[in-house]
Amino acid sequence: MTYGVASNEGTPSGAAKRINHVVVVGGGTAGWMTAAGLAHMLGASGLGQAGLKVTLIESEAIGVVGVGEATLPHIKAFNDTIGINEAEFMAATSATFKLGIEFVDWGRKGDSYIHPFGEFGLPNEGVAFHHYWRKFADVAGPLDDYSLPVVACRNAKFQPPSEDPRSVLSTYRYAYQFDTLQYAPFMRSHAEKKGVTRIEGKVVDVALDPDDGRVTELTLENGQSVAGDLFIDCTGFFGLLIEKQLETGYDDWSEWLPADRAVAVPCESAGPLLPYTRATAHEAGWSWRIPLQHRTGNGHVYSSQFLSDDAACDTLLGGLEGGRLADPRFLRFVTGKRRKLWNKNVVAIGLSGGFLEPLESTSIYLIQEGISKLVELFPQDQDCAVETREYNYWMDLQFERIRDFLILHYHATQRDDSDFWNHMRNLKVPDSLQERLELFRAHGHVSAYEHGLFLVPSWIAVLIGQRVIPQGFDARVAGTPEAHVKQHLAGLRDHMSKAAGSMEDHATFLRRYAQMSDAA
Repeated sequence: MTYGVASNEGTPSGAAKRINHVVVVGGGTAGWMTAAGLAHMLGASGLGQAGLKVTLIESEAIGVVGVGEATLPHIKAFNDTIGINEAEFMAATSATFKLGIEFVDWGRKGDSYIHPFGEFGLPNEGVAFHHYWRKFADVAGPLDDYSLPVVACRNAKFQPPSEDPRSVLSTYRYAYQFDTLQYAPFMRSHAEKKGVTRIEGKVVDVALDPDDGRVTELTLENGQSVAGDLFIDCTGFFGLLIEKQLETGYDDWSEWLPADRAVAVPCESAGPLLPYTRATAHEAGWSWRIPLQHRTGNGHVYSSQFLSDDAACDTLLGGLEGGRLADPRFLRFVTGKRRKLWNKNVVAIGLSGGFLEPLESTSIYLIQEGISKLVELFPQDQDCAVETREYNYWMDLQFERIRDFLILHYHATQRDDSDFWNHMRNLKVPDSLQERLELFRAHGHVSAYEHGLFLVPSWIAVLIGQRVIPQGFDARVAGTPEAHVKQHLAGLRDHMSKAAGSMEDHATFLRRYAQMSDAA
């Protein structure tokens, strides 16, 4: 497939100018992923061979958030698409494998469940497994027992999924947990090999076209000027182009997701190397635990309306599993998104486009989605109003549906031990979420999205994991012979246990596959 970024030679007088040069402003995870993706798929040495020039401007004087990243399985597809060798990537970024996310103390204190990257059980004649589980819950045992990735997580096991669709070992996917401060340099090296030009410097002035307000040129601190046709804003929360220059505006979602601060600190690893991220609910927020090859990443996300910075830091430091490796770092944010992620000739990708707390590891997914949709819609010329509308519609949809899923975690709780949890439990949630909750509570059904990140198994994991048990179930289950179902459940649970037992120890696999001892 060839995208319309060729030379302007032969363009009729008065015709719109083609896009030949994309300038990415800002490095870090978002900047270098964007540069690598565009160069690979649209650059002269990439798949499209369309000759797109990609330049990235970053300043070493400007730090990156760099607190550690947990991801979703979509990142493997992105890495594969742009030609990254998995073992090399994992060794270079001290990465571990991830089969899901454990949630501790969310429904009630003492509860624990895992949101897996896979299915629960097996459907029968078109009826989802959880309906059978609901009817026979008194003898079925925990829903987690019927998910292979959950059982593997609980036993610190991992192996790549089988390519045989008949095997239960093919019923899950995996993601990565890696060190962001190592990931950006790795992606930089990969991007530069694809032809991306890096310019060191800080942008001090932005020139706008007096007629249409489009960005035309950037001036750096050393006086250098950089012109471009399309600009990608990867400047983080600051939003240098999308907000400071174009004044795009921001949709504030704090009324539903009031957490507005985080404190992060790495520590020494202790205990088995687990193939999952942990999110533990606290008095006014939650803490993350991300196990890497060489250390453990930790952080506490909280609402400053309900908790002080000092108390949040004390909670985080009091829960560390090993010796602290750095001083705590505080971050402030406002949950929400830009009103337009593509405005004129500026596209905001990463934190410059919006922020949704990392409860479900969606930050890098939104970066990938922004890159992929931009490539798919890459305009033939600079008159790109149609592409802009479609891009903004699509990204709005992604943000809003992830927002609803995050609100679910806070709202679907029985906790009443703090003002924060009382506030979240009694929250008036968006209608789009309320309708899904009412349907599930009544009948056990989750309406499936045509588009959106989290599919039915994800909703089932959180809803049932946080004690939202439906009153009813699919009518087709009612006539199923009880003895037959009980026998099937016991066999399925045993099958999951044996399959997980056949997997390799997670740490052992990493030592063999990704040079873990070198990273440590």
